[in-house]
Amino acid sequence: MRLLHTSERAMERWATNVRRYLLPVRPGRGEVVAALLRQCDDNALILGRQRIVVPNAFVVEVPPEVHRQLCDNPLPVAPVLVHQVCRHAAEQGYIFAGPVVVDLRPAPGDTPARFRVHSRVSPAGGRS
Repeated sequence: MRLLHTSERAMERWATNVRRYLLPVRPGRGEVVAALLRQCDDNALILGRQRIVVPNAFVVEVPPEVHRQLCDNPLPVAPVLVHQVCRHAAEQGYIFAGPVVVDLRPAPGDTPARFRVHSRVSPAGGRS
């Protein structure tokens, strides 16, 4: 019984650490969320007054081990990240060319970075 309790606590610690890595913490924002919002701000296209288009298709490359852990987690992370991007866009007055999509992928094995974010503008009904 003690072994079960110990492994359960280890799983809880692991899940908490992974969520802190990707999602916002109480006072500030998580690193990945901050990177997604920075992609919106840095790649904004001003088309006219009251019309600023920002990227809506994001790829977040995480280390393969983290990606495996996220895939095993029953609570999906991508919808939470999409919500954060949409909320930021609403606050800034940004618009999207299509639906917002965040895709979590494993990074290539030789990548030393903790995570990498790529973004692009993808029109509605366009191919991914």
